[in-house]
Amino acid sequence: MPAAAVLSSEVLAKYEPVIGLEVHVQLLTATKAFCGCANHFGSEPNTNICPVCLGLPGALPVLNAKAVEFATLAALAINCEIRERSIFARKNYFYPDLPKGYQISQYDKPIAENGWIDVPTADGTIKRIGVTRLHMEEDAGKSLHDGFADSATRTYLDLNRCGTPLIEIVSEPDIRTPDEAFEYLTRLKEILLYTGVSDCNMEEGSLRCDANVSVRLKGAERFGTKAEVKNVNSFRFVRAALEYEIERQVEVIESGGHVMQESRLWNAAEGRTYSMRSKEQAHDYRYFPEPDLPPLIVTAEFLAAAKSKLPELPEARRARIIADYELTPQDAATLTASREFADRFEVAAKGARSPRRMANVLLSEVGGRLKALGLEQENSPVSMDGIVLAADLLDEGKISSKQMKQLMDVCFEKGENFPAVYEREKPQQITDSSAIEAMVDQVIAANPKQVEQYRGGKKTLAAFFVGQVMKASKGQANPALLNEQVTKKLEG
Repeated sequence: MPAAAVLSSEVLAKYEPVIGLEVHVQLLTATKAFCGCANHFGSEPNTNICPVCLGLPGALPVLNAKAVEFATLAALAINCEIRERSIFARKNYFYPDLPKGYQISQYDKPIAENGWIDVPTADGTIKRIGVTRLHMEEDAGKSLHDGFADSATRTYLDLNRCGTPLIEIVSEPDIRTPDEAFEYLTRLKEILLYTGVSDCNMEEGSLRCDANVSVRLKGAERFGTKAEVKNVNSFRFVRAALEYEIERQVEVIESGGHVMQESRLWNAAEGRTYSMRSKEQAHDYRYFPEPDLPPLIVTAEFLAAAKSKLPELPEARRARIIADYELTPQDAATLTASREFADRFEVAAKGARSPRRMANVLLSEVGGRLKALGLEQENSPVSMDGIVLAADLLDEGKISSKQMKQLMDVCFEKGENFPAVYEREKPQQITDSSAIEAMVDQVIAANPKQVEQYRGGKKTLAAFFVGQVMKASKGQANPALLNEQVTKKLEG
């Protein structure tokens, strides 16, 4: 039974969680870290391997320069200091999917250190989470424990992943809530996607996260005993696993026990963690410098070239879009969630009469329909040019909001773009002020009671009169002229 079932909020409030995250990110290079094998997910098992991947005698690693560039780019994006000289090391351990018996990694001299990521907190402030280090390493292969007829008795190995270039990003233990952990991971993934160094696909293992968590009494200076939670394949599950583990540790302490330093596996189906192995019994990795690789020297020229490739990052872009297009922070956040979407919006917005109105049509009218249908933006029948046309017609007063919505409904029903639907349907808006005035007069004459109530102080009834005229005009009355005439007649 999860600890949440027996612990009160008062008991939990006595303790403070301390959380640190270790994130492994596969780099999106064409080839592997130390050889020329294809770095590609989904190939037939054991086809992208060579003597270097397998650690065969006499095979020597050669560092992939693109992996170094990507690692440097990622480090700069999270505000790290780049070491001029870093060292590759051998991390020695035995596991069936590690044919060399060691992993090439970096130990005491990583490529980058002392970074940070800013995250929003529950009280609306911004909190800075420190990044201890970013180091380069290679991935191991993959053990397949199920999916075969004899999986109950055998484990299969796919060594295609051996040698895939990774960066490991280690946070400081600055995170205090599962929600902060979720926000940190969300911001980190967003930044990495903007730089283009990884696709961050958790389902394919391109981004993997282990969480270290302990609890201590509030006000205490010393950290409690930590547990490492592994096997978490989504940010939502990271948050859930941390919530469970915090409560489990508090329950252990409140019961008079001691938290074990151990690795634990998250079971998403049961919503709980299970003990995997004691960290006190963990192997000594016996790190030593990799004898087949020289020190990695990041020159001033290399660093300058990497900095020149750094794109405008999400937070900076959000702030600029808010200023340039007079958007709300919420709309700006949605528009900049991915670099590609933000690029497409900005290209289109530059050609719109009102970028703000164009953003509203994109997010509310098109985005709302896509969400209801479970579709992505790239599956939209309405192109960015179509969105610009719809927004321009609204801005010019050539169609009403209601007419635009009706046209958008046709676009999605028939899978057609907005310009084609507009040309075919082309609703005519009444912009003759005398015609609108005549309709307003008729509605006012037919509703003397509401006129009296309006003039008695119930000003919200103006919407009633507008609605009645819109109904009479079949939605074709120009909204601006209509509102002007209603106010003029009722106040006159």
